[in-house]
Order: sequence, then C-alpha cells, then structure tokens
Amino acid sequence: MDSTKTKPGSDALDSKTGLVRELGLGDGIALVVGTVIGSGIYLVPGPIAGQLHSLSEVLLVWAVGGLLSLSGALSLGELGSMYPGAGGLYVYLRHAFGRPVAFLYGWGLLSMIQTGSIATLAVGFSLYLSRLFPLSQGGQKVTAIVCILLLTGVNCLGLRQGKLVQNVSTVSKLAGLALLFLLLTWRGHIHLLRSSLSATISLSLHSLVPFGTALIAVLWAYEGWHAVSFTAGEFRSPKRDLPKSLFLGTAICVGTYLLLNIAYYSVLTPIEIRGTDHAAATAVQAAYGAGTTVLISILILTSILGAMNGLVLTGPRVYYAMARDGIFFRHLGQTSRRFHTPVLAIVIQGVWASLLTLVGTFQQLFTYVIFTAWIFYGLTVASVIVLRIRRPDLERSFRVPLYPWLPILFLIAALGISVSTIVSDPVHAWVGIAMILIGAPLYLFFRVIQSPAETSS
Repeated sequence: MDSTKTKPGSDALDSKTGLVRELGLGDGIALVVGTVIGSGIYLVPGPIAGQLHSLSEVLLVWAVGGLLSLSGALSLGELGSMYPGAGGLYVYLRHAFGRPVAFLYGWGLLSMIQTGSIATLAVGFSLYLSRLFPLSQGGQKVTAIVCILLLTGVNCLGLRQGKLVQNVSTVSKLAGLALLFLLLTWRGHIHLLRSSLSATISLSLHSLVPFGTALIAVLWAYEGWHAVSFTAGEFRSPKRDLPKSLFLGTAICVGTYLLLNIAYYSVLTPIEIRGTDHAAATAVQAAYGAGTTVLISILILTSILGAMNGLVLTGPRVYYAMARDGIFFRHLGQTSRRFHTPVLAIVIQGVWASLLTLVGTFQQLFTYVIFTAWIFYGLTVASVIVLRIRRPDLERSFRVPLYPWLPILFLIAALGISVSTIVSDPVHAWVGIAMILIGAPLYLFFRVIQSPAETSS
C-alpha cells in the first residue's frame, strides 16, 4: 500500500521523506512523453535513411526501437510496483545487485548520464536558437548554460512548478507535432508513400549491420522513457500510476514517431531524406516553402525545453535516495522545508551539467550518454529476472507480460549497443567506463565515513 493516501488533487507531504506526493497519471505520462521527445525525431530520419533504403525498413526499425523501449518500460513497471519509492533504477539495482552497483549507477547518472543528457539538449537548444537569432559560439555556450540554470531554478521552487512546465511543454509539443503531421500529409503524395513502401525488406546477414546502426540512432530518439521512475516517491498512487505512465507514455512516443516518418515520406523521396540532417525542416520547406522552416525551429526548441525540464526534475531524486541510504553526501538527502524539493541535489546537477556544455561537443556528449546509460538499462531489466528468482513472494501489482522473453529481448539489445559502441567509438566508450569506475573508490569512502541515515524500501 502507498504510505500516504490523499484525495485527488490534494497535496500530501510525506513526513518520512519530506517529499510531496502530487503526481498523477497525467503528470507521469507528460514526464515520459516530454522527456523522450526532444530533438531526435527532427534530426535522425536522414541518417536512418542513409542506412535503410525503403520506408518499410524505416518503419520496421522505428517499431523495433519502440518495442525495445516498451520492453524496458514494462520491466520498470514491474519493478516500480515492487519498490515505489524515490530513486527508480537506483533502488531496483540496489535490491537486485547490492549497494555498490546501485551507487555506480547513481554516480554515473550524476557524472555523465543525466547531466550529459541535459548538457546535450542544452547545446542543441542553443544551436537551434542561433537559427532564429544569430549567436556566436560563445553566445551559444552562454545560452545553453542559462537555459540549464533557469530550469534548475524553476524546479527548486517546488514539484508543482516543475510539473507545470513539463505538462505545458508536453501538450504544446504534441499539438505542434499533430499540426506538423496534418500539414505534411495535406500536401503529401500517395504515390511517394507507395513507392517508398513497395521496396521489400531485406533480411540478409549483410543488411543487419546498417539496420543495427539505424537502430542505435532510433534508440537515441527514444532515450528518457525511464526517468519518470525516479519520481515514484512523489506519485499519489505509485503502484498503480507508475506502470501505467511508463507504458502509455512510451506507447504515445512510438505512435508519434511512426506517424511522423510517414508524413516525411509523403512529401520527400528516400533520396531526399537521405541527403538531409534536418528532415522535418526539409519536409516543411518542400511542402510550403523556405519561409515556414522557422516554425520547425520553434517546435524543436519547445521539444528540447520540455525534454530538458523532465531530466532536470527527475535526476536529483536519485542523488537524494543515495544520500538517504548513507552512501552519498548526506545534505543531498535533505528537502527544503518551504518547497519540499531536494534543492541542493537539483543545484549540483544543474551546475555540473552547465560545466559539461563547456568541455564537450554535441557528438561527444551523445556518445558518452548512450553508451553508459545502456549498460545500466540492461542491468535494471535483468533485475526483473533476478528478483523473480530471489524474491518470488514479493507483492507485484504489475507483472511484465510475455516474461521472460521481453526482458531477454531488451538484454540482447543492451549488450549489442554496448559492444557496437566500443567497436565503433572506443575512445569515448572507455572514457564513459572510466567515469563510472571513478565511483568505486568514492563508494568505499562514503561507506567508511557514513552509516545509512535511512534505508528506503
């Protein structure tokens, strides 16, 4: 049972944690959709078309990426129904593999995964803003940092403020994407879709290499579906609404991505999409002229802003949970008496993410994030199998369908992504591993100087 029961719409201060339980199903879905849909769907269709030569194959790779993401989301739904406290993946890893592995994830999240994702989005935000308002390279860096710090400040002021930004930005981006779909299909040509779909799907061994390369780009566009689990301790009914939020939010993203690809291919040929890194802008320009591309820039900026806010809001709940367990700086486990948020954890995340915008390029940050994140995604989904074996008696209000095949499918994908990144970009991959391993001596340090202040369930 949830530790705090409330009437719908009311605030409930959890006296044990200091957090406010005021997230509902709609808020959870907005966190998933708003965090996942950033800039990927506007940028990666071109590189994907460079690997796959028909719309049939393109839709297949987006569907496979969606299936993998849904598999991960459903797995987290089961874990969240078992352990509905703040911290999400950190908590699940702690129960399945112990505190050291969980700490390495939390450390990786702060040092690179979450903060690197925020920095990557901030850099992308400044790049697109410079298309509307000319900015020097230094001006772009300043813009990225200011954007991070503004969202950091908003989320320090309370969960209500943070979720308001998230809900508004998510509704705005979905409305904008719906309008984009309608505009493109209105000017689209059915014969373009028919010709793009007519090509057969190649299932040869030779075709698996480009398909795998395209899949990595697709999974980047799906990145962020897990973040809502970090806020489980602030749901009014986490055991009920967290699994639903994960599934419904991810499903909305899958449907949105499939429809937008159909819209792109209704106005552009595969060759035209293959030749651009800005598929959405190119499609709108082809359908309505160059003057309308400013609308795409505004839509992308809105999408990036919402994704950034989702990450800024959710990540600090992990550092908070680590501190409450006595294996991180204890002050990070405290909440503001006025705003009931882990203010110090939010601020530290924002400052470090701002610094990362200064030390890495967009491509470097992207590689670090994807590689290190998928190592722990794989371990988290493996937790479902581990806990089914070790804790079969534990109450589960939600269970992964098609167990164990969906978790196994996800594990295979996670292993493939990790191996392919090491092979294709070993320098950045090993830097990512090194950043995680730095956490090992830090864990020993905290275990020696601190005893757990509180063990969360």
